[in-house]
Amino acid sequence: MSDATRAQAKGFLYEAFAASGKALASGKRLELLDLLAQGERTVEALAKAAGLNLTTASAHLQTLKQAGFVATRRDGVRIYYRLAGDDVAQLFALLRKVAEAHQAAVPQAREAYLGNDGAVEVSREELCARVRAGEVVVLDVRPVEEYLAGHIPGALSIPVAELADRIGELPADVETVVYCRGEYCVLAYDAVRLLTDRGRRAIRLSDGMLEWRLSALPVETGAPA
Repeated sequence: MSDATRAQAKGFLYEAFAASGKALASGKRLELLDLLAQGERTVEALAKAAGLNLTTASAHLQTLKQAGFVATRRDGVRIYYRLAGDDVAQLFALLRKVAEAHQAAVPQAREAYLGNDGAVEVSREELCARVRAGEVVVLDVRPVEEYLAGHIPGALSIPVAELADRIGELPADVETVVYCRGEYCVLAYDAVRLLTDRGRRAIRLSDGMLEWRLSALPVETGAPA
């Protein structure tokens, strides 16, 4: 192979790498990946959750599909999207952490979005130990369809939008550990603020379901038995 031919082949290779980077170069496409990390969904459900119209959501999903990040299945007239593999979820999680570590705007944007309420956080390892000891109740505050697609074993499901009306379903004498989609999910922050305002003892898991899955910890699906 000549030097010119080798250089051209190298160029094609790096352009192929760049195509994946270009597919990720949209905040809304990253948000769609975040949603799909919780489980497969229809285009309609994704559009609603991401605040997009159907045409725009479909276009973003096609870009992600062409890059190989998502896959589809058809059920009648409905098309369901899912992440193409755990490696896509790992890439998404790593992208966020690298951005926070090296891009000055990210920590400020994170605090503006999530808030800084000073609540105590526990790691996945600490949570597992406290659950085994019977010291806490675990609360999943994601939408029900995400809970059904996969949740921490034994976790209760009360979507954050319903928590104010259903707070009585939580034992008052046990500390509640709240979690949602992942480290950058606001739902757990809102839930902890609500619970503490109502006089309950509540803390957060330091990340969420995305990181729990990637750590290969046990996951339950469906409604509790």
